[in-house]
Amino acid sequence: MCMGRAVFGVLRAQRDFPMSKSMQFALGSIFVGCLVFAIKYVAYIYTGSIALYSDALESIVNIATALAAAGALHMSQKPADNNHQFGHYKAEYFAAVFEGALIVLAAAIILQRSYEGFTQSYEISYSAEGIGLNIVASVINCVWATALMRVGRANRSPALMADSRHIMTDVFTSAGVLVGFIGVYLTGLEILDPAIAALVALHILWNGWKLVRDSVAGLMDEAAPEEEQETLRQLISKYGEGALEAHDLRTRHAGHVTFVDFHLVVPGEMSVKDAHSICDRIEEGIADEMPGVRVTIHVEPDNHAKHSGIVVV
Repeated sequence: MCMGRAVFGVLRAQRDFPMSKSMQFALGSIFVGCLVFAIKYVAYIYTGSIALYSDALESIVNIATALAAAGALHMSQKPADNNHQFGHYKAEYFAAVFEGALIVLAAAIILQRSYEGFTQSYEISYSAEGIGLNIVASVINCVWATALMRVGRANRSPALMADSRHIMTDVFTSAGVLVGFIGVYLTGLEILDPAIAALVALHILWNGWKLVRDSVAGLMDEAAPEEEQETLRQLISKYGEGALEAHDLRTRHAGHVTFVDFHLVVPGEMSVKDAHSICDRIEEGIADEMPGVRVTIHVEPDNHAKHSGIVVV
């Protein structure tokens, strides 16, 4: 009886507060990560290849980063409160930094195993089943990473886009591993197995560095891209009829939200009501064409005009 009530309560909560598409894909990444890890580990068992073993370990990191992304998305969707008056959007950046660190960790594990391959002898079994399973896992990862990137861009989610890049590095890892594995079979040079794994690890390190760099830029309130700022200028000019100019435009990203503020100059004799109507029109116009933008406008009289910035048409 109690269990039935609990399940009913969860279903009712999901009905009243439907799970966002971003969260659905974040949770999906956990399932996909577990599935791909299982497939790759079986491929390693079939072959005994160090590179395939490292590839399987990298998939464990995929699971951890998917958990981090889901947790960050859950946190970022919480409404603003007294302690976080601008919301929790930046939580996604912390997940992206964490994922970048885990990518570096995965690369270190691969490098360690590669070193063991250079210094110790081991036996490789050229199993068609192992190769086939690794290819299947790579195809699953590639399809899922593409879907994640599409949803991440549509919802402006750094956590999902970071997860997508991470999974795509796993696809490259698997491709490099298979090249090395087949190269060993064709040439008989077993040293190619750990050598290819080491090269792939260096590639993963580079992607991890780029991911951390982009996430730190978000935490440091880096301005929106210039093309986005230009779009904002055009919209302010388009919807600001009745004002004279706008200047001191500032932007910053916080997760999937862009915060925008600027000064709007209006005629000195204009009433507060009319000035407020112009602000409402600008905010609504920007919201319609640029979802996810939060606008703050500081109204000034014409004697504060700088005769520069955005001219209202």
